Amino acid sequence: MKILAATTIVATLAAASSAFAIEPIPGSITYGGHVSVLEKSPVGSNFFHTFFGPDGKEVRETYRVNSDHTVSLVARSESNNS
Repeated sequence: MKILAATTIVATLAAASSAFAIEPIPGSITYGGHVSVLEKSPVGSNFFHTFFGPDGKEVRETYRVNSDHTVSLVARSESNNS
């Protein structure tokens, strides 16, 4: 019974984390399913990408380099360019 409860909790947490994943927008490095590979970047390192979004706001995204050297979008912030 304890194993079933633990399995249920782990499955719920895994589903919740993917439900709150940040989706790429036009201008994002990974928009449209594009896969970027950074062969010389250290695994686990982060980098920023700044661009103007579809609504004219300045967007700053944070990406992380995965163990296979692909990148994942981990954070986004927007600011008015006023």
